[in-house]
Amino acid sequence: MRTKQSVKFVAYIWLLVLVILTALVIVTFQGIRNNFSANGDRSLSLASSANCRTIGHQIGKTKVCGQPEKIVVFGSPLLESLLTLDIQPSGFADYFMFHKGNFDNPSQQIPYLGNRINTQPANLGLLSSPSIEAILKVKPDLILGTQYNASQYKILSKIAPTLLLDWNNAEKNLKTIAQAVGSSKKTESLLAETKQQIKTARDSFAPIVAQYSKVLLLHSGNLQDIYLGDNAFGLCSSLIKELGFQLILPPELNKSSPVSVSLEILSQFNDADSIILLGSNFSKLNSKNSFKEHQLLNLKQAWEKNAIAQSFKASKNGRVYFIPYYMCASLPGSIGTKLYLKELKKQLLSVR
Repeated sequence: MRTKQSVKFVAYIWLLVLVILTALVIVTFQGIRNNFSANGDRSLSLASSANCRTIGHQIGKTKVCGQPEKIVVFGSPLLESLLTLDIQPSGFADYFMFHKGNFDNPSQQIPYLGNRINTQPANLGLLSSPSIEAILKVKPDLILGTQYNASQYKILSKIAPTLLLDWNNAEKNLKTIAQAVGSSKKTESLLAETKQQIKTARDSFAPIVAQYSKVLLLHSGNLQDIYLGDNAFGLCSSLIKELGFQLILPPELNKSSPVSVSLEILSQFNDADSIILLGSNFSKLNSKNSFKEHQLLNLKQAWEKNAIAQSFKASKNGRVYFIPYYMCASLPGSIGTKLYLKELKKQLLSVR
């Protein structure tokens, strides 16, 4: 028979063995788990790093990761680029507040681009001072702004990756936004398509250019303030030149900034074959008129009633044309180019 001491000793040995085995199992499991965790974290890190792009913009560089799904946009030029890439906005703020309240009917509330929007983006107010509260409600993955948002950049970049782009540089903006949303492959074909449209239009305008090459391009609301310019008018002027027309400008003009002039001063340019008046009226939109009519109505009436305006050779020959400034100044990309070309063809090619 075993003594009590021997029984206790055997039990102690078995308990010791059990403790050692348990410890070995725990150590082994912990090692496997740590190894799996380390490899998993490394894989996730590599995947995340591989899916991130560092994108240069007006302020500096911003890292954008994954596929942004909720994108807020400040300014019609950037909204134009986004829609060109077939991407819908989650929020929008424009240079002028044409509509207050939600964009529940974009086709009637966002000029020119609204008919391409099939969602109901949040109205973020004015692009120069967008509503931070409204942006937070959207919970964006990406914020697209312009140089006009430089003062808000720090707070915006804390909400989501933020890119600030140049209002007028449509081609560069399209490429930058495409990189941010992972659609870079589309850009070259889109840009080539626009260039081909301009080339085709140039051929159509060739007979008119040969006969009426000199164009006086002006910007005004109601003839109280008249501006003469070149590069400052963006697409409004650059497309006219690409079609082959010659802009009449004083030699001392600073091409980067518009210059305020009077009709009396403009009388020295009476050799202009055609006059194109870029009309703007950003007061509250009259529901009785379309956006286009609203932009041009006051200007047309003022031109028709002004004796100096009617004395111009272009007026007498019926070669004065009225085009909304917003169309070409606020839509410098492919959509604006198409709309502007259509309007120029409709007006300039209908009269010989």
